Amino acid sequence: MGGSALDNLQQAKEEISAASDARTRLELLFDEGSFTEMDPFVVSPAGKAGVITGYGTVNGGLAYAFSQNVKDESGAMGRAQWAKIKKVYELALKTGCPVVGIYDSMGARLAEAGEALAGYGELLKAAGNLSGVVPQIAVVAGVCAGAAAIAACSADLVIMSEGAELFLTPPFITKAKGDNTPGAGSAANAAKAGVAHLTAADDKAAVEAARNLLSMLPANNLEPAVQFEFGEPAPAAFTAQDMPAVAAGIADAGSLTELQAQFGDGAYTALAAVDGTTVGLAATKGAPLTADDCAKLARFVALCDAFHIPVITLVNTPGFKQSSKGELAGSIREAAKLAHIYAEATTAKISVITGEACGAAYVALAGRGSGADLVFAWPEAVLSALEPEAAVALMGGDSITAENSREQAVAEYKATQASALAAARTGMIDNIIEPQATRAVLADALNMLASKREHKLPKKHGNIPM
Repeated sequence: MGGSALDNLQQAKEEISAASDARTRLELLFDEGSFTEMDPFVVSPAGKAGVITGYGTVNGGLAYAFSQNVKDESGAMGRAQWAKIKKVYELALKTGCPVVGIYDSMGARLAEAGEALAGYGELLKAAGNLSGVVPQIAVVAGVCAGAAAIAACSADLVIMSEGAELFLTPPFITKAKGDNTPGAGSAANAAKAGVAHLTAADDKAAVEAARNLLSMLPANNLEPAVQFEFGEPAPAAFTAQDMPAVAAGIADAGSLTELQAQFGDGAYTALAAVDGTTVGLAATKGAPLTADDCAKLARFVALCDAFHIPVITLVNTPGFKQSSKGELAGSIREAAKLAHIYAEATTAKISVITGEACGAAYVALAGRGSGADLVFAWPEAVLSALEPEAAVALMGGDSITAENSREQAVAEYKATQASALAAARTGMIDNIIEPQATRAVLADALNMLASKREHKLPKKHGNIPM
């Protein structure tokens, strides 16, 4: 009998250790030889659980992960799968370590429909409870549909491989109802909609991207920003019109990771390191801010604030986009959300006005009222309560004469009343800095603010304008 039991155990070990995409993805995620599988023998009533779970180190730091196996019972969610995933979240909460979820499943196990729905509900609850406590990264490597799509998008960061699919309703169902949208559920469309923060050529590249992001994030919300050994960036052109180039000139060499690049064209967000400290770079690109730009910036700042990552805001915008159609579609709500997130954030916040900072956009992104700890401006920056053209039309109409054109009057207004020097004289900004000195000034400011502690009034949470 003993031999029979050993034979059965050996066979079970061989079955659970069989090669699969799900297992390969976990081996790629964790440092070589560090992965420890949890609950390997758990099965569903119909067979295997359809998920592999475990823990290990990623770049030396402990992390937990689950990887759905579409080859086992279609990776379908049932009682057994949820029981395994639940333990991942419970241990992550107890130990304060990140969670990576790798999604590749055809949906719920229909034979366990009730338990499958309960499992999805518990998954959403667990993700919500951990939100802001430990970093959560979702890697969509295959099909991720329905409630699973909501769970994946509840993570702090979503990475999709180009061949993956992410949707609430299967495209063939929407197509049958006359809604035939090209590329529905694709990674490209998810990136354009701001659902996916990053896309990768394949599942291996997506997992590597998750490793990179984990290296830049603290293990939990009680730890300080991650410190790196850094290299000086290559010389860069510092112009207010090219925020990606400015970001590259500020960040340590090789540290810049842009997020949501295909979403919100007027805004730029990236994780990076400055003088060895992880920071969030949030920038505006010179155009009026749309609802998508506001949503992009707000989500990014909320992520940084949750994990004490300092936020550096590079401001160059004439304000929020003037559009009645946009306001009817909710652009005011998104602008209010952005202002709320900035004002509520207690992490270190430094703003650099590189171009224009006008009206409500200045208030939200760089104003004292938004809680900016330090505000700097480049010499040619413009700070105005209204767009300069509007300000001249309303307040300086008499300055427009036959000898002095409207364009000349606007230029004079920018150089005098709306100049960086005028703002510095009234205390609106802390100092005027040369563009090429930006990195050095920011490094010094980050060092000074490293021990910042700010406490808000006791409350359950703010009522963000959703």
